[in-house]
Amino acid sequence: MTAKACARGKGGRELPPLVIDYAGECLAGVDEVGRGPLVGPVVAAAVILDPARPIAGLADSKALTARRREALALEVRDRALACAVAEASAAEVDALNIYHATHLAMRRAIDALVPAAEYLLVDGNRLPGHHVPGQAVVKGDARHPAIAAASILAKVARDAGMVALDARHPDYGFARHKGYPTREHLAALERLGPLPEHRRSFGPVKRQLALS
Repeated sequence: MTAKACARGKGGRELPPLVIDYAGECLAGVDEVGRGPLVGPVVAAAVILDPARPIAGLADSKALTARRREALALEVRDRALACAVAEASAAEVDALNIYHATHLAMRRAIDALVPAAEYLLVDGNRLPGHHVPGQAVVKGDARHPAIAAASILAKVARDAGMVALDARHPDYGFARHKGYPTREHLAALERLGPLPEHRRSFGPVKRQLALS
């Protein structure tokens, strides 16, 4: 049996119907946040929604305000059949590269689900190499609520980590730019140098280390 879902992408364009070759309840949406930042972990989440307890307003986390994301994250944790958040550290990003570290974080989140997932819907164009069957879904956070829920949990968790890092190192501005290579972050990196939490393999950090 298959299920179909339609959604609209940016600009209101209708995305192709999503055909899902699974009809049970243990379908997990999986997404990640944090590929682009220069600092901190890449964070992934996996969510099995409860069909009996739908959550209104689930959408791509980037399209929501911080307040709305945080409210929805609380609803997801309260209503989902299962949810989990996991990460791969900055050191693992450096050791494995961001692509493999992202998939490691996803596998950790999937493994932490109770009950276990029977099928995966993973945002993007590649599956993370997990033994549970599934499919990769391009723009998945706009096409399926379980992936949207995962994107929200991952974003809220990573942003909270950046706020905590900002409290320890306020001169870098992490609470504002969340570790992305903004002008403010690059200027602080040049002025103050990298922290242990910075990703040594990323170009701007690598260049600063070479100068020190």
